[in-house]
Amino acid sequence: MIKINKKGQAVAPKTHFITDEAFKKIDHTEIRWLGNASIMINSRGTNIMIDPLLEGFDMPLLIDMPILPQDIPTLDALLVTHIDNDHFSRPTCHDVVNVCKSYHATKYVAEVMREENIPGIGHDIDESFMVNDVKVTLTKAVHNWQNESSKYNYREWKVEDYCGYWIDSQDGTIWLPGDSKLIDEHLHMPNPDVILFDFADNEWHITLEGAVKLANTYPNAQLICIHWGCVDAPDMSPFNGNPETLFDKVVNPDRIQVLAPGEAFVLS
Repeated sequence: MIKINKKGQAVAPKTHFITDEAFKKIDHTEIRWLGNASIMINSRGTNIMIDPLLEGFDMPLLIDMPILPQDIPTLDALLVTHIDNDHFSRPTCHDVVNVCKSYHATKYVAEVMREENIPGIGHDIDESFMVNDVKVTLTKAVHNWQNESSKYNYREWKVEDYCGYWIDSQDGTIWLPGDSKLIDEHLHMPNPDVILFDFADNEWHITLEGAVKLANTYPNAQLICIHWGCVDAPDMSPFNGNPETLFDKVVNPDRIQVLAPGEAFVLS
């Protein structure tokens, strides 16, 4: 059962706190949802975080962070999908700079990183790079909502400023489509083993209908629910999905993974 709070929001399960043990060399791949849209992957000792938002967010939270930046012993790479501050956490990026070996993002986000003395490496959509023996490829996302807001009209926001990540590990493939409308390219990918699954019913996210369509296009992929149950924002649809709305709509619903922040999912 998903907990519903007094404001009517579905709330993530109680946090599992992460220790140094989670970063050590292992004989498989572990995926941890860190809350919000943040992900940690340990693939046989290669440690990657995607969009880690572990401190300093400008909205109240419903969860405890599973780990704080000062407690992270090592990172081989930190990946960022786009500029929004619930994905590109400047405080988190700054506070792991002494333990993080590389930062990766789209070219625009990497440029902003470098302006802030974070050593970002920029990539094109469909470009691949290696993090030790893990292959990472940027996938297309459409989330340039800023073009509709006068507050952000200081530049043109391009589709290529946003991305998802496709990750090839020894143990299988992991796909984070990122914050994005559902686009045709999303429906013609190789079959992933795991989808890091945003199901926010919002026009600049995938929408619930789009999320179900994506899930049923890849009926054997494990679906790790993200971007829900963590931010105290009852009137904001990007933060207010409820995994229970998926179970009667998704083919093979037993593959829907409702993890607690910090809980490990084993890909082996």
